Amino acid sequence: MRHSVLLIDDDTEMSVMLTELFKRESVDLSVAEDGVTGLDKALNGDYELILLDVMLPGIDGMQLLQRLRQQHRDTAVLMLTARGDDDDRVMGLELGADDYLPKPFNPRELVARVRALLRRTPNTTMQNESLTVCGIVLDPATTEVKCDNAELILTPTEFDILRCLMQQAGQMVSKDQLSVAALGRKMEPFDRSLDVHISNIRKKFPTKPDRIQTIRGRGYRLIASL
Repeated sequence: MRHSVLLIDDDTEMSVMLTELFKRESVDLSVAEDGVTGLDKALNGDYELILLDVMLPGIDGMQLLQRLRQQHRDTAVLMLTARGDDDDRVMGLELGADDYLPKPFNPRELVARVRALLRRTPNTTMQNESLTVCGIVLDPATTEVKCDNAELILTPTEFDILRCLMQQAGQMVSKDQLSVAALGRKMEPFDRSLDVHISNIRKKFPTKPDRIQTIRGRGYRLIASL
């Protein structure tokens, strides 16, 4: 099965290298070298994943991501950020990025992150029954989620985190468990990505954001009933 990925980055040399690399991984890589072209392709193309650089000519990666999410486009987004720039990483996650990878990166690490995100497609969940817990209804087949009868627009990572919590409602789910389920990897030291994703989910609940409880230093729990 071939996959379709969009790379938005103005580094031409890297784009050529990644195009050849992903070809061997059964991934068709489309490339945009500026933010305006990238946003147009992201909104009008059919991509499973977007690799998005922060520093772009035209409009930058943060603006692009914000506009993409404002259009309710839930395509998975992997941000490419400058190494050590924690502010960019947190901001990207708050705007709806699914994961991030600092530059310069090992190409094998990028491939591993891409594989993990691409594994989370509707085909892998079609046989799962819908879940109803604590006023939340989640349908894996359609990826639709409602909370208190209001539709929630979740990113793929937010969807997988909530689904994991709903499957184990009333129980503490460790950060490592959630990270593996949603990102395909264990938590890294000082990694704040999971905390930001949980915060984003809470903000999208129309009422009672505390239905997801924090177990300090260990994980999270979705209460079984209101």
